[in-house]
Amino acid sequence: MSDFLVFVETGLRHVLDVRGYDHILFLIALTLPYSLADWKKLLVQVSIFTLGHSVSLMLAGFGLISAPISFVEFLIPVTIIATAIYRIAKPSDAANSLTSWITLGFGFIHGLGFSNYFNAILMGSPSDKVVPLVSFALGIELAQLVIVAVLLTLEFASRKGFKCNRRDFNIVAASMVIGIALPILADTASELIKN
Repeated sequence: MSDFLVFVETGLRHVLDVRGYDHILFLIALTLPYSLADWKKLLVQVSIFTLGHSVSLMLAGFGLISAPISFVEFLIPVTIIATAIYRIAKPSDAANSLTSWITLGFGFIHGLGFSNYFNAILMGSPSDKVVPLVSFALGIELAQLVIVAVLLTLEFASRKGFKCNRRDFNIVAASMVIGIALPILADTASELIKN
């Protein structure tokens, strides 16, 4: 298998790995205000998140930035909880320029969380890292599209099959995301304090 496909697969696994469900939780929160009819707007937001993720990986891969991993690991559940709370407070506010900038910044944080692992598996000069970074970003984007398609299908099924209104669905889903992310936040806060 070519290096390009290896890193596409690595990107896919990074997002779809159930043990690393923080990425999935963020995507759930990001997706909440959208329906199937809004798929183009959602695709833009997901791509913005991938861009932020990829930029931080690139900058870290080229040795231009670094951050203490315990601090980044603490920030990741903060981004998840903040996004979910925003979706409860403003359930119909799907996309605006502020949301896009925040999504970009949150993608940047999530990318930093993966940068240590990525740098460990990717040795060589900066020019050796360009193709793996691009193929990894492609894998992330493909995996995110799979997750978003599943989420939009679930949202559609809940509204049509169970007659659940969109606002209630968003509140329940966002509350579940917060409930799952809070223990992650507590664990990472504990690690941050130790370090």
